[in-house]
Amino acid sequence: MDTQSYKKFQNIPLSVLDLAPIIEEGDAKQAFQESVRLAQHVEKLGFHRYWFAEHHNMKGISSSATSLLIGHIAGHTNSIRVGSGGIMLPNHASLVIAEQFGTLESLYPNRIDLGLGRAPGSDQATAFALRRTLHAGPEEFPMQVNELQDYFSSNPVSRVKAIPGQGLDIPIWLLGSSDFSARLAAEKGLPFSFASHFAPAYTVPALELYRERFQPSEALDKPYAMVAVNVIAADTDEEAAYLATSHQMQFLNLRKGIESKLQPPVENMDAVWSPAEKAAVQESLSPKTTIIGNKETVRKGLEAFRKETDADEIIITSQIYGIKERLYSYSIVGELMSE
Repeated sequence: MDTQSYKKFQNIPLSVLDLAPIIEEGDAKQAFQESVRLAQHVEKLGFHRYWFAEHHNMKGISSSATSLLIGHIAGHTNSIRVGSGGIMLPNHASLVIAEQFGTLESLYPNRIDLGLGRAPGSDQATAFALRRTLHAGPEEFPMQVNELQDYFSSNPVSRVKAIPGQGLDIPIWLLGSSDFSARLAAEKGLPFSFASHFAPAYTVPALELYRERFQPSEALDKPYAMVAVNVIAADTDEEAAYLATSHQMQFLNLRKGIESKLQPPVENMDAVWSPAEKAAVQESLSPKTTIIGNKETVRKGLEAFRKETDADEIIITSQIYGIKERLYSYSIVGELMSE
């Protein structure tokens, strides 16, 4: 590892993506309390952002009312940016999101981010329950983004005004796991975040497309790309591998269509999954973007992925069962930032 590339890694912001996991022996209230503890912890460590992802009808994820959680965390922290990674915009009227985030920005000025995705964040039945129709689907996402930008404009075209929201400078990010949002973010000159933590194979092509086609805008004069990674850190590689089994079981159950909360770690995953299931999970949880190990292993993994992607920022998610272990994992990453 050359010194120059390591300095580049040290100098880029590191952020947190939280799914507010509900553990097997817990409930949503506990998940929210643990999110507050984690947000306060990483703020002290110097992390840049704290984002929540919108998911629905998932027994082990409690971040469905994303805007409410953002306000809750912003109210319990002082300076860390708080936002969505992301709001699944086809699930909502653009006006509602403009009003919600206009309210958040008014309450917590210069701290709110609005990351947008075009997937439902759930299955088709749940998407229908959210929208009452599937007519306005992901293909209308670019139009919805335009509407949202207009609501935040100081001189909106629409006769309908977002109050609060109009005239507020709320950073809009586009999120993706394919090339669609990469193209749109480039076209609109917006920052782009790629879901490398579950779509590792498409990361570099999407980032290259984004950078090649980027058009400067009022928001950005040059591309700004963030990549997401899973990090599970502990004192030893063996302990980290043990803690990582909770995340592996979560992906396994998702692929098998089994509803479950986040499960406690197990000693032997080979007793849980078949060889074919193991291969399928590992395809999504690639070692490049699912970094499991001690401090030095995590250092090398983050640096290697930073070097491969030339990312401007890295956002880290850590699906770890115990809150003490989750806090400690971020402490290890925090040490890497401060060394």
